Amino acid sequence: MSAATTTTAASAPAKSKALVQAHDLAKTFDVSAPWLNRVIERKPRTLLHAVDGVSFEIEKGKTLALVGESGCGKSTVARLLVGLYEPTRGGLTFDNQDAHAAFKGNDARAMRRRIQMIFQDPYASLNPRWLVEDIIGEPLREHGLITDKAELKARVGELLKSVGLSPLDMVKYPHQFSGGQRQRISIARALATEPEFLVCDEPTSALDVSVQAQVLNIMKDLQRERQLTYLFISHNLAVVRHVSDQVGVMYLGRLVELADKHQLFNSPRHPYTRMLLDAIPKMHDTGKARTPVQGEVPNPLNPPPGCAFNPRCPHVNDRCRTERPKLLTIGGIRIACHAVEEGRV
Repeated sequence: MSAATTTTAASAPAKSKALVQAHDLAKTFDVSAPWLNRVIERKPRTLLHAVDGVSFEIEKGKTLALVGESGCGKSTVARLLVGLYEPTRGGLTFDNQDAHAAFKGNDARAMRRRIQMIFQDPYASLNPRWLVEDIIGEPLREHGLITDKAELKARVGELLKSVGLSPLDMVKYPHQFSGGQRQRISIARALATEPEFLVCDEPTSALDVSVQAQVLNIMKDLQRERQLTYLFISHNLAVVRHVSDQVGVMYLGRLVELADKHQLFNSPRHPYTRMLLDAIPKMHDTGKARTPVQGEVPNPLNPPPGCAFNPRCPHVNDRCRTERPKLLTIGGIRIACHAVEEGRV
């Protein structure tokens, strides 16, 4: 009963103050061998459940961070939210509108103006043959926002200044910039259409630590100035602690814990979340041995039955091995764990 109530609440119209509402998002990829190989070897189709029933909400002006080990489905969620992938199941409501229906319909341009993405690798996401002026100006031209050349140049200069670069940089090529500067150009390009929601797929992971801080501070300043809403994807928990309001922990395509940032870092409930946080070196615990993250992530093509985390969990029992836990609201946080539900943790 409580699980059904939780699921209903996540997708109910009453929660319309949330700008972004993902409900039961799922994406399955067919990674089967070619048809003839399967016929000869008598093998069935192979399906990869990259994202399997993810639900969350983000209020306007807030940041939700998604964390987890590589391959847990974070980037697939990002691509689902901006319409690069079509969901196998579930959907996305943006400002009380079905976003995926809009992406396929007449409102596609209007929706894409409001939802933009910052990609992980600034070395790969910028066209090396284009000047910065063309890179940042492209969204303005494509959406028909500015047609006059002088006006376009002036707007590109303003966008460059907003991310800490000079309007004089617009006549340069991407290779003339450092990694941090290139990511600033990516941010300026994403801001060109004046979006309300930015999906940030590990935007600082390819940068040096000192440069990461500069880029993150720019993003936080822009969020305050423009009331931007962020989905921030990262595997760096120190970065997540700096930028987020809420944190969702993903494991093998599913959300296992979703809580307020302070609550999650101060008193994590799920065994996987605890394992991730225990692995972070702490300044004041220099004499204490770090706890490494135990075990390996199971093969996503053949996940274990029941709770996907059960082969690595210190609190596993028979129920964990057979029954998939539902994302329930327990003590003010959303968590999918039989051990927490039964009070064993």
